[in-house]
Amino acid sequence: MSDLDPQVPLRLSRLMAHLGLCSRREADEFISRGLVLVDGQPVTTLGTKVLPTQQVELAPAAVAEQSGWATLLLHKPVGYVSGQPEDNYRPAVELLTADRRQAGTPGPVWTPEIFRGLAPAGRLDIDSTGLLVFTQDGRLARRLTGDQGEIEKEYLVRVRGELSGSGLKQLCEGLSLDGRALRPAQVEWLNQDQLRFVLREGRKRQIRRMCELVGLQVVGLKRVRIGRVRLGRLPEGEWRYLRPDEQF
Repeated sequence: MSDLDPQVPLRLSRLMAHLGLCSRREADEFISRGLVLVDGQPVTTLGTKVLPTQQVELAPAAVAEQSGWATLLLHKPVGYVSGQPEDNYRPAVELLTADRRQAGTPGPVWTPEIFRGLAPAGRLDIDSTGLLVFTQDGRLARRLTGDQGEIEKEYLVRVRGELSGSGLKQLCEGLSLDGRALRPAQVEWLNQDQLRFVLREGRKRQIRRMCELVGLQVVGLKRVRIGRVRLGRLPEGEWRYLRPDEQF
């Protein structure tokens, strides 16, 4: 909490998100239900301000509720947007139906309650395929979409064109987008027309734009890993629950 001034009060919901207890939206809901304790006492007023040094915790009922939040893994096909519908393209969340669940995978029976509140934790371009995460857990969504760079994302990228002698080094550590330097990346050839990218950030259409800067055209892009969770054998257009033994 070193980036917070211990003497400056701030909204309780913001502090809870900063502490990783939940998202701000979830914090407001828990506060309104009396499920947030500050120095051992429940707080029920939205907008309450507290000092960063005060003890903030969730009531046992809120912790139990969090443990039941669902996280799903989808193998997104080309032609679906990861977020809100746009330009007549369908959102990938429409694929999260009972009949598209990967056969033989563990997890609870699909119900409308599981569908409610699911949101994509990150994005994947409409013309890209691969692993896309949906979750009800705001803490997880914040980890996967935050700018801290703690979560690796791995992609297989098919390209056309010729890469100069310094091109691979530029992809790894020498490019900028929108006037801002990119974080170092791991990039290597897998064969004569396919690269493997490992990134710790996710700017809009980042890989495609990186390749354009070194004279390559992306003709296929597939995300195969987020953190320690792999796409594996999940068929395209199908989904499964995140298993209890999996962690990002």
